[in-house]
Amino acid sequence: MIENLINLIKENAGELIVNNQAIANEHNDAAISETGNSIINGLKAEVSKGNIAGLSDILKTNGNLTNNPIVANIISGLGNNLVSKFNVNQTDANHISSELIPNVMNQLISKINDPNDDSFNVQSMLSNLGGGGLSGMLINMFGNKNNNEEKGGISGMFKNFLG
Repeated sequence: MIENLINLIKENAGELIVNNQAIANEHNDAAISETGNSIINGLKAEVSKGNIAGLSDILKTNGNLTNNPIVANIISGLGNNLVSKFNVNQTDANHISSELIPNVMNQLISKINDPNDDSFNVQSMLSNLGGGGLSGMLINMFGNKNNNEEKGGISGMFKNFLG
């Protein structure tokens, strides 16, 4: 999952990280990795809190994710990390994170919800985010994308859970 996420970020990082003078070229790969860490850590925090409704809202959002509180926290976290770890000024860091995170998250959501795209295995993703516990329970209760005929995939999981 992490490798696929990093590849998604790389596909979107051209102008925002790689060709951006605000981030020194020697920090490009680290900034891309930091973006992945910010997304994973932001989602992990929600899984650990049991925020299934919040995660469900992300999956139902088409387009504008910047108003979603989980995504807003990820954007803020990445912006702060770009400032502290790579000496990017706050304005540039905010611009980078507020453009990059929603783009990557929209593509991630699209891939998760696409039954024909197996680049993001839901079972693996939830295991990586939660290390078992709540995520294991959700997988067992509602299935995953690879078992979508019986359980409704990840979208069905949240639809079934929330009614």
